[in-house]
Amino acid sequence: MPTVGIVIVAAGSGVRLGRGIPKAFVELDGTSVLARALEVVREVKPAALVIAGPPAHLDAVKAIVEDTGVDATVVAGGETRTDSVRRAMAAMPAIDVVLIHDVARFGTPPDVFDRVIESVQKTNDAAIPVLPVTDTIVVADDGIVTENTERAHLYRVQTPQGFPGPAYAVAIAEAVGDFTDDASIWRGIGGTVRTVTGDERSHKITVESDLDSSAASLRVGLGTDTHAFGGSEPLWLGCLEWPGETGLSGHSDGDAVAHALCDALLSGAGLGDIGTVFGTDDPRYSGARGDVFLRAALDRLAEIGFAPRSASVQIVGNRPKIGPRRVEIEQTLSGILGVPVSVSATTTDGLGFTGEGKGITAIAIAHVASH
Repeated sequence: MPTVGIVIVAAGSGVRLGRGIPKAFVELDGTSVLARALEVVREVKPAALVIAGPPAHLDAVKAIVEDTGVDATVVAGGETRTDSVRRAMAAMPAIDVVLIHDVARFGTPPDVFDRVIESVQKTNDAAIPVLPVTDTIVVADDGIVTENTERAHLYRVQTPQGFPGPAYAVAIAEAVGDFTDDASIWRGIGGTVRTVTGDERSHKITVESDLDSSAASLRVGLGTDTHAFGGSEPLWLGCLEWPGETGLSGHSDGDAVAHALCDALLSGAGLGDIGTVFGTDDPRYSGARGDVFLRAALDRLAEIGFAPRSASVQIVGNRPKIGPRRVEIEQTLSGILGVPVSVSATTTDGLGFTGEGKGITAIAIAHVASH
């Protein structure tokens, strides 16, 4: 596998956004734009991550990095976007593939990163995510339309934009002028730029209406599930088998974590709950594993134009011990949902159903949004 480095360009002043602070620090539902971008990047698992931040606010950038729990190098951005990328690349260690990503496209899902990386790896050319233009585009001069364009050959360019690491390091170091598009630098040295499929969630935040649109499309769903110990099957929790642990009773496999997440996804999209959508009288789900419910919930969301953005789940119970497998659960659930999923665990100090060791409760929150 190639080593991958990611540059996040986050040094913009945000003047057009009109919030009076750099764009990276603007919050959406209580979470900064930079933090949201880092949550996605963490799922990509780059070998190196460099952030070009506002020179006067590097401590604030470092604080967000620390809170997010990612490993990143923070450098001061330059006067122009190209200068910022150049400074970040100067701090980037030797890697095979480098991705340049705008913090303003914090909604870009991990699979777009994966497509860009795969293209660069296979072709040794640059790769950019694009979406087709659906509006009619004309050329106008002084208010007069002078030319129509053929939109079949027009595309909207997004980030991250990927390049062979060593060659791009040389190209950006020697680039003269300012470029709003990193692929232009690559084409300027005679390189080939290939396209991969982008994503509507990569919408760029530039003005206030962009931020309002993103906030309006985001919904929060809450889900809970409780199962008692005593099932005849081995314990399944978080879509993982727990050998040696007593199973949970239930119509399916009793996976309280998967079921709570399923509930959160469905409620966030206004589709009801797991009992309503996947009733116990449906033989297809008798004994079904948790991933079956989660994938079915994703299909239901997709039917109405929704998809998850992130999720978190807390497991309440005395056993099993979640800590040793917490990361494994997160990776498994994130792989199923295609978005970051965080997992935590707690006990009730011996109180109640879970405190007495009779079963497990899971509480989940999911952020879902329209495409």
